[in-house]
Amino acid sequence: MRAAGGGKNGGGATLLSIGIDDTDSAEGMCTTYLGFMLAAELLEKGEAGFASYPRLVRLNPNVPWRTRGNGAVGLRVLTDDPGAVKERAIGLVRRCSDVKNGANPAVAFCEGEVPAELAAFGRAALWRLLPRARALEAAERHGLETFRMGNGRGLVGAVSAIGYEFGDSTLEILAYRERGRFGTARAVSPESVRLMHERTRPRTFNSYDEEKRRALVSPRGPDPVLYGIRGEDPAVLLAASRSVDAGEPLAGYMMFQSNQGTGDHLAHELGERDAVPHASGTVTGTVSGPPRVGPGGHAYFEVAAAGAPAGSRPPVRCAAYKESGLAGCAAAMRGGDAVRAGGGIRRAAAGHPRVLNAEFLEILDLARPTREANPACGRCAKRMKSKGAGQGFKCIKCGSRAGSKVAEAVPRRLRRGLYLPPASAQRHLARPLQRQGVTNAVGFDGSVAWIGRFEVDSGE
Repeated sequence: MRAAGGGKNGGGATLLSIGIDDTDSAEGMCTTYLGFMLAAELLEKGEAGFASYPRLVRLNPNVPWRTRGNGAVGLRVLTDDPGAVKERAIGLVRRCSDVKNGANPAVAFCEGEVPAELAAFGRAALWRLLPRARALEAAERHGLETFRMGNGRGLVGAVSAIGYEFGDSTLEILAYRERGRFGTARAVSPESVRLMHERTRPRTFNSYDEEKRRALVSPRGPDPVLYGIRGEDPAVLLAASRSVDAGEPLAGYMMFQSNQGTGDHLAHELGERDAVPHASGTVTGTVSGPPRVGPGGHAYFEVAAAGAPAGSRPPVRCAAYKESGLAGCAAAMRGGDAVRAGGGIRRAAAGHPRVLNAEFLEILDLARPTREANPACGRCAKRMKSKGAGQGFKCIKCGSRAGSKVAEAVPRRLRRGLYLPPASAQRHLARPLQRQGVTNAVGFDGSVAWIGRFEVDSGE
């Protein structure tokens, strides 16, 4: 078995940022796996050192042509031979991308410091639907070298992976399968995942759904990933990975810095002009009227923007689906409740208007509706009985009287606070409950064995 590792490279080496995206399809391959192979080869050949952890940038999850988590991969390396590194990256993309099944890969290269405009591009790609032409324009304006196959749609992610600036960030360690096992059933032990989850939380997150008693670390598709563990600390993640019973030998692993678990795709407040199909963000305002519960138990409601004059703009229609666990919360809302809803805008279709598919709901304030009721006796604390139309009310126990009905608050079963789906229904980018209010700054010094590639003895 051979393990590879590497940290910063000193001297007068060139800083080279590499962005890669859309090398995979629903039928196989994985962009993180290609990034793993490239990183391992650069270290083993001595062609580069690393200036940071490899980057896994999750982009807008509402892009209609995304595959799985819509993740682009970035590497920031220090090298004396940028040309050789570029050739190696392009060669891997040529050989390993699943183009025959619809992948449209792209690679982008930036030498030196990353221009600030590319950071803005990366932020926009987190919540908007950006055209390839805009990515190409940004690349050409800042002198990025690019390589594309198919229709080159992956250029948006490749440029974003270079430019995106982490604020709060997390880490994920991904373990990869041997090639001969791609597409076969995984046998990761759920019990080992549960025990790992109990030992390492809150430094790891979304590894196990306690409510549904389900391990969440393994994908279901034919890609090379065996399992992935997300968390805050590299040493904890490495130990957590080693404690999982994988059920098969690993081909290797690599640790990524990521925006997973940050909720950053929902940081943008959607206004009237940008609440367009496939956009992600939040709407804040008041519930316009009683929610409607439709077939399947899904709840629908409308939010009028906070601060907007009545009738100045249409409310945003929102949906809370039963599978998300949010439908009960939505159904309990009432007109006048102050809320914040975050999610993606689904385009209109036949019989279905445009809606925001809620990923979280936050009840900011509750309306206090009232209803008329018989008055209570001040002595006996019991409801009085009506004496007939226009004759007032009388306590049947002590004889006390009152002249009219009273207004009383309608009890609310809903409470102020944040409502989230269970862990198994949360997206990669969703900020879980344990990360609310958390800001994690990931440092890199190469001291943790963040990458390993293994060779299994043949027995010869």
